[in-house]
Amino acid sequence: MLLCVSASHKTASFELLERLSVPRTPVAPLIAAHDECVQGAVVVATCNRFEAYVDMDEPVTAAVALGIDATLGAIEAATGVPASELEGSYTVLGGDDVAEHLFSVASGLESVVVGEGEIAGQVRRALTESRTLGTTSAELERLFQRASEAQRGVKNTTAIGRAGRSLVRLGLELADSRIADWATQRVLLVGTGAYAAATVAALRDQGAEDISVHSPSGRAAKFAAKHGLRAVSAETFPSAVAHADLVITCTTSEHHVVSAATFEAGRTGSEATAAGCPVDHTGRRLIIDLGLPRNVDPDVASVPGVDLLDLETIRLHAPLEELQATDAARDVVRDAARRFASVGERKNITPAVVALRAHVFGVLDAEVARVRARGDEGGQTEQALRHLVGVLLHTPTTRAHELAEAGRADDYVDALSALFGIEVTDPAVAAPRGEIADAG
Repeated sequence: MLLCVSASHKTASFELLERLSVPRTPVAPLIAAHDECVQGAVVVATCNRFEAYVDMDEPVTAAVALGIDATLGAIEAATGVPASELEGSYTVLGGDDVAEHLFSVASGLESVVVGEGEIAGQVRRALTESRTLGTTSAELERLFQRASEAQRGVKNTTAIGRAGRSLVRLGLELADSRIADWATQRVLLVGTGAYAAATVAALRDQGAEDISVHSPSGRAAKFAAKHGLRAVSAETFPSAVAHADLVITCTTSEHHVVSAATFEAGRTGSEATAAGCPVDHTGRRLIIDLGLPRNVDPDVASVPGVDLLDLETIRLHAPLEELQATDAARDVVRDAARRFASVGERKNITPAVVALRAHVFGVLDAEVARVRARGDEGGQTEQALRHLVGVLLHTPTTRAHELAEAGRADDYVDALSALFGIEVTDPAVAAPRGEIADAG
């Protein structure tokens, strides 16, 4: 069965999510190694969520406890966050609910800003990483591949992409009310990843022209050349921070890249001239921190004239959903989840159908042997018997799939036992599927 242990911006603080986002070692292999009944694990970790998708080869009652123990233990081992601290900050989903949840996540329906597109790529990368780590399973592969299909369906058939705005653009829109002319703003971008590229595009859409970039990992020159920006070196970085009108950070650094000390160094150092910035800056400045873990030390709030806008604040200002587009997107997701469950239930009932057919054809073979012994010239009697058996099996086989899709596979298994004495031992058939109560 599938299990999902989820901590997101809806259930946990950004401070906790920040700690979960920087594990010392990959979490998925630790989950997979917990117990032999753990068939696989995929971890989706973004700035707004930490989710473990686990494939359990165990009846539901045991699988839930084992899956949660495996996940919480792996989190503690990889991040240092104990299970006791996670209490109240995560939920647990099982069975069919897992597919609908992941499909919603991949489609941007569970994001801080509904409809944002970055999450789709993050979900795909989570599967790729687990493949590299060797922690996927056939069912997890099917789950994540169908999630990508559902996301494309939502994107192509609904207006959900316009129902929300990306974190980058929302942050800039919140800043827009205090900026009279973007063309006059000195903007410093810290980071050179995917968010940085999106930020450059959004800044230019707003009209910003004076944009420089710094990379804690030393990639500023290459990024600047690609995007037509100025590169800021490590030596001139403090001065660039101290004299910028707007600083936007979006790195994956595990440490703060901007702090009150950075401003102090930039104001007092002689590098101001080298950075091409005026020595004095009297207007109010804004820092937008899009990093997780946080790129900006909260102590910048003590720097005169500096305001900080972080992910927590951006979340509070996320716009209301455009209900029509969102409802249409959820319909697409629910339909995709139903189809996913239907295929899964058909797979679960297969051992029972095979057992019935094996039983019936066993009886048929014995009868055919008896007919042949009496002399069945031309094989007409055998042909008629085989045709009759095929006709008789058609309805029970069809009903098996119908009952499985309705969540009544156990009824079919019980009927085989009562009518024919056929015992189906495959636990996938007998295991009930359905909703797992929230945990934590």
